[in-house]
Amino acid sequence: MLSFVAQRVVKGVIVLLAIVVLNFFLIRLAPGDPAVVMAGEAGASDQIFVKQLREKFGLDKPLPEQLFIYVKGVVTLDLGFSFRQQAPVSKLILERLPATLLLTLTAFAISLMLGVLFGSFAARFAGTFLDTGITVFALIFYAMPIFWVALMGILLFSVTFDWLPSFGYETVGANLTGLAHAVDVAKHLIMPAMTLGLFFMATYTRMTRASMLEVKRLDFVKTARAKGLSDAVIQRRHVLRNALLPVVTLAGVHSGTLIGGAVITETVFAWPGIGRLMYDALLQRDYNLLLGVFVICSAMVLIFNLITDLVYRLVDPRIEFAS
Repeated sequence: MLSFVAQRVVKGVIVLLAIVVLNFFLIRLAPGDPAVVMAGEAGASDQIFVKQLREKFGLDKPLPEQLFIYVKGVVTLDLGFSFRQQAPVSKLILERLPATLLLTLTAFAISLMLGVLFGSFAARFAGTFLDTGITVFALIFYAMPIFWVALMGILLFSVTFDWLPSFGYETVGANLTGLAHAVDVAKHLIMPAMTLGLFFMATYTRMTRASMLEVKRLDFVKTARAKGLSDAVIQRRHVLRNALLPVVTLAGVHSGTLIGGAVITETVFAWPGIGRLMYDALLQRDYNLLLGVFVICSAMVLIFNLITDLVYRLVDPRIEFAS
């Protein structure tokens, strides 16, 4: 296993460097000059001031030299300096990363648990009214845009019933501490986590149902039923466990993309995470900050993919690590 992990880490580093180079050139292809944007916001759009800004932030250097400087910084864990917010990129990301991890991991847990639960019930009672109801419920949330679900949630639970706060990470000016602060953050977390989680829940529900129905037709399930095992034991120990591998694969892919997919959710709910930070950096043409967020998101996708490969062994002991 150690050899497998070491090989995956080396391959992951190579892939990450390739992503860094690719993102560097893709960002440069986007329209707009950050120096012109900053000069316009400062109310001074003359060419001399723009030139000074370009020299200050190294934008006047040839593109290959800029690439070399940036890749060298990434290798040494230096993501550069945000010329728009006048702060190190790593500091800005680390300030926002805990909020994003809290949101995405909560949404991931909600989607996976509800998806497997609903998918199991739908497969066990396939062809019944319960199966139809769960399938329709999953398809509705899969078809609805995330931003629309977010807005309807705010309108219903915040405006109409006043049950949950609609925006932010915590109550501004409350200065809560301890358990009271944790409860306050949890209240702000419910709507964005459910909004993001329900979309992916629909996918896991459909995948779990289809996988379990396929496993139920296999010979070893018929043998377990012939031995007199109860239906509940067959569903839990034999069908569900063998049907989880495709779900784990899909969850491994989604676990990394959830961070990037949280941009819309964080923007609607004003959640102070790196998704919203990335959106602001895009509007401000803050190249270094945008690239830094891309690097962190790419690294987390690779980490979650490695974790998924390790979880395979726990789900199905028949899988061995290839040397």
